[in-house]
Amino acid sequence: MTLGSHRLLGFAFASADLLVEIDAEGRIAFAVGASEALSGSSETKLVGRPWRDFVDPADRPMLQALFDGLRGGLRGGPVVVSLAPAGDGMKRAVSLSACQLPQNGGAISCALSRAARTPTGGMGRLHDKAAFEAAAVALFETARATGVELELAMVEMSGLAAARKGMSPDAARDAEQRISGVLRAHSHGGRAAANLGADRYALVRRRAGEPGEALAQRMLQLLSLDPQHQVRPAAATVALSAEASASQVIRALRFSLDSFIRDGVSEVSSLSLGEAVSRSMRRTLMDVGALSDAVAERNFRLVYQPVVDLKAGGALHHHEVLVRFGDNSSPFPLIRMAEELDLIEPLDLAIVERTVQRLDADPALRLAVNVSGRTIGSFQFVEKVRALIAAHPKIRNRLIFELTESAAIDDLPLADRHLQALRAEGCQICLDDFGAGAASLAYLQQLSLDVVKIDGRYIRELQHGGRESTFIRHLVTMCAELGVKTLAEMVETAQVEEAVRRAGVDFAQGWLYGPPAEQPGPPTARAQDMPPRVAARRKGPVEGWG
Repeated sequence: MTLGSHRLLGFAFASADLLVEIDAEGRIAFAVGASEALSGSSETKLVGRPWRDFVDPADRPMLQALFDGLRGGLRGGPVVVSLAPAGDGMKRAVSLSACQLPQNGGAISCALSRAARTPTGGMGRLHDKAAFEAAAVALFETARATGVELELAMVEMSGLAAARKGMSPDAARDAEQRISGVLRAHSHGGRAAANLGADRYALVRRRAGEPGEALAQRMLQLLSLDPQHQVRPAAATVALSAEASASQVIRALRFSLDSFIRDGVSEVSSLSLGEAVSRSMRRTLMDVGALSDAVAERNFRLVYQPVVDLKAGGALHHHEVLVRFGDNSSPFPLIRMAEELDLIEPLDLAIVERTVQRLDADPALRLAVNVSGRTIGSFQFVEKVRALIAAHPKIRNRLIFELTESAAIDDLPLADRHLQALRAEGCQICLDDFGAGAASLAYLQQLSLDVVKIDGRYIRELQHGGRESTFIRHLVTMCAELGVKTLAEMVETAQVEEAVRRAGVDFAQGWLYGPPAEQPGPPTARAQDMPPRVAARRKGPVEGWG
């Protein structure tokens, strides 16, 4: 090896732990560096292997999109890639950057460095809006410390959902994997991309100076869709200035995403960070006033959704109380804002007061009302509820509190003391959306509970077996040993109901038994499957009511 070659290799290893070259056939043609430590395999064992065998299946679409998008000698990445398990069974991840030089015969040069294994929220799937916001803010904080400039990119692929409906199941599944792969490949670190629904997607990436339309067209090209599908791409970007505060970036992110979800690319195509922040603050002040008026004047409606007892042949057990503001649109934006601005306790109390009145008027009812993790930490709230029960003794043993994870509980021992006080008044306690937040197991361990409601994302997939089925079976067993009953939400079909029964779940709720209604009634006849709907209820660690 010449002095020049040694020098180049020295520069390469100064920024990477392992160098890999992938030939035009997709096989690893060359590997040098700390391969054993990084991947669990020696360089000689890597050479000749297809690169896809080297990478976890969930990350293959992302890496394929990264490779397909290499052009003009420009570098792609870095993205965090989970590796396929080696012989020792250890789970590993690397930060990978790639480059394809025109004079290198189509080979792709890759530089790999050790990285923390940080899997996405669902085996290579895209984030939802709430998880994306959290990931984006965390990336911004890191980028500001390291001097990296980021931008929010919003991509609209009009016609994509319609195109997928016209595909075979296999083709639609392949298209979904390609979409996820392309978006993640363009995002910073490969971990900051989201599916916002209605053909709308978002990602955070390094500021590239690339017009939004160029990004949209390049992504459409990488998706390799049949021209007959008539997919029309558009995109817009908002720079996340490193000079902005974290709170400003959060406001800008939320305003931009909310505007994009509501109105599409046209609403955000010309926004600067300052404009997004300014509009967000004006809208927030208007919303605060509207919410305060709604609480003070009790200007909201309650609707009721049945919950059935699976161990009693599907008989009605109770109703969950859900809130509506104005029209039937999701109350989630107002609820999230109330929690962020410490306005949630008065709203929770107002809903409890209205619920108590309904229970007092109908001795046959049993109702469950949501209460925020922030509210349950308030001594004043608990004392006011106890006073309400004392004033309406007929409601004892008929009021259930569903503790949501929409706001984290900072002091679990204090929360448990307050829950115990409510249980002493004859109230039952249900932990809502178990499995949606990282704190669920801690809550189950440290809080005195009567019921655990299993997050709907596990229930939807339960009938297909796999990890969700295993998770729920073990959860039901664990809860039974703790003397805690289980409740499945989002039961929409008879097939899901049967899977829930087989898993041993005690109660079920969903459109199969009836939608939220103005008056509490019996479960509907289940002669046919009901279509999924969005229930106006508080849900998840950060998702809220929707």
